[in-house]
Amino acid sequence: MRITISGSPGSGTTSLGKELASRHNLQYLSAGEVFRNLAKEHGMDLVAFGKIAEENPEIDLKIDARQKEIGETSDNIILEGRLAGWMVENADLKIFLYASPDCRTERIAQRENLTPDEACAVTIAREACEAARYMEYYEIDIADTSPYDIVINSETFNQEEIIAIVELIVIIFAKKN
Repeated sequence: MRITISGSPGSGTTSLGKELASRHNLQYLSAGEVFRNLAKEHGMDLVAFGKIAEENPEIDLKIDARQKEIGETSDNIILEGRLAGWMVENADLKIFLYASPDCRTERIAQRENLTPDEACAVTIAREACEAARYMEYYEIDIADTSPYDIVINSETFNQEEIIAIVELIVIIFAKKN
């Protein structure tokens, strides 16, 4: 099975992807982790590295092309990233996690040890930067959830409930194929 998981920063995509991969012995690939590692390698935070990526499209284009190639040619994989649902057209299941900006900012503040104001500023800057790049490079409106099979509000449901919902859907999709 080939599953993509997308959503805004702080919506829970990484947690869901890692848990599903672990439960089903699937390979896990995160475009966000690749981007974060590149930022660290350059001694930058995500906002600063995002600005570099704005000026150098090759950074995103390479990450996205690699994710697309791996996703479309691999079985038994979970691909997690902002564009995963758009890039991996032959995915068996495309999931989008949603949470309000306030909820996501709170999660990011806790995860990254930031004040709420710092997390809000970082999140707004990062999302604006990403939205502009994705529109420029691919003409993708990142707020458009039309390619996804299911949209789950991760503010309404906790992590275990989301996993239970997705597990049921995975069973249904497995029976179809």
